[in-house]
Amino acid sequence: MLEEIQKWMIKKKPEAVSFLQQMVRKNSEQGNEKEVQLLIAEKLKDIGCEVDLWHPDEEEFLLHPYFCATRTDFSNSPNVAAVIKGTGGGRSVVLNGHVDVVPPGDISQWKNDPYSGTIKDGKLYGRGATDMKGGNLCLLLAMECIKDLKLELKGDVIFHSVMEEESGGAGTLAAILRGYTADAAIIPEPTNMKIFPSQQGSMWFRVHIFGRSAHGGTRYEGVSALEKAIVVIQEIQRLEKTRNERITDPLYEKIPIPVPINLGKISGGDWPSSVPDCIVIEGRIGVAPNETLEQVRNELEDRMASIQDDWLINHPPRVEWFGAQWLPGSIDPEHELMQLLKKRFKDISGAEPVIEASPWGTDGGLLTAVGHTPSIVFGPGVTSVAHYPDEYIELDKIFEAAAMIILTILDWCGVNHQPQQKELLKKEK
Repeated sequence: MLEEIQKWMIKKKPEAVSFLQQMVRKNSEQGNEKEVQLLIAEKLKDIGCEVDLWHPDEEEFLLHPYFCATRTDFSNSPNVAAVIKGTGGGRSVVLNGHVDVVPPGDISQWKNDPYSGTIKDGKLYGRGATDMKGGNLCLLLAMECIKDLKLELKGDVIFHSVMEEESGGAGTLAAILRGYTADAAIIPEPTNMKIFPSQQGSMWFRVHIFGRSAHGGTRYEGVSALEKAIVVIQEIQRLEKTRNERITDPLYEKIPIPVPINLGKISGGDWPSSVPDCIVIEGRIGVAPNETLEQVRNELEDRMASIQDDWLINHPPRVEWFGAQWLPGSIDPEHELMQLLKKRFKDISGAEPVIEASPWGTDGGLLTAVGHTPSIVFGPGVTSVAHYPDEYIELDKIFEAAAMIILTILDWCGVNHQPQQKELLKKEK
């Protein structure tokens, strides 16, 4: 079967690379996913799948406690799903990928247009190439290979192409609520071919720090919120150290800061000659797989309320939770899907896979916690170029990962022997 799949891959490679170029050339920043989703839906139809394309707007979706998005209008952001039905008696699998991409940033830092899909030295360049349209191509190749080789599976294969992953996973939540769940899932985010059984969660927060305004010439009569913000930042740094010292999971041993607290924005003050009376800090706090979002919220809020500073004791900082959040998730490292993927990785690469925890959030948390679909994150591409200028993906890695995923699907779902296979088995006996 491996030989057949590899022959099929060689034959399909030029067409597949061309399709990846088409996907990358579609600017699919959030709110603009429609064109690339229509392209994917058409591809699925061409390979013989029935396609479900919908614009999530159900009350259950918009009012769900884990709904998290910067908008409620998804009229230009459809979800796409397709199912290859099994014959029964096997296990089902979700293949989940997102099409939304982050903005390209300063265009002058790119050597080529961010949506060019330029190919050079075996790499395809463009925003979203590695995060994660290259991974999506792995999943489409899996669907097409199963169809082309007429493989009759016992379990269902459920394909997700979702929007809105980059700000919390609304697209995957919508797919879950529509019933597209399974016994397990594979998400080909850019892991550099490492296998991640655990995914960190995270949340965005604001801390409001209050002072007392005064004229700059008599600043000693006021209390600078900016100076008090330094005290708050130092306390947040101590909290980060405390939280990470608690983590003993060996999957995190090579990650310098398993659950970071990143401070990404600070603003405040309204006049150079006035003592600032309010400073606002915005950041992201990581959530370990064994924690809940509520536990982490409480820990940050309690720490802010207990800072030992005369002014801040009586004027405590106010913590606000806003914007994106990602649920943490994990699958037992001994789970059978993990073992199958590890075996197929070694069969194809000849090496043992690296098993680590994900240093960032994925939709695997939602699939695990809300969809009851334990998830593995594994794919081509590297995070060191995701969200960067000149983002790229190595093309050969896409096809290598796709072969590993296809064989893992066959092992997991189970395959009914085709007539010619049955005849061969009889001769062997």
